[in-house]
Amino acid sequence: MAKKGRKYSKGAARKVERAMKKRKAGTLRSGRSGKKVKSRKQAIAIGLSEARSAGAKVPKKRKSKKRKS
Repeated sequence: MAKKGRKYSKGAARKVERAMKKRKAGTLRSGRSGKKVKSRKQAIAIGLSEARSAGAKVPKKRKSKKRKS
């Protein structure tokens, strides 16, 4: 069985790591509202978004599933 390549590039991993460190230090802020980011998931999302805009290899965003009501 053939090995698959990296899903995320090293550059993307660095951006996420930087965002996580900023969150822990309390200096990471969200782009839209400018509020402090406390959520771990939000910090990862910010890091991946920065990596995408920098042109790093990052999988496409997942489409949200709409529920039928």
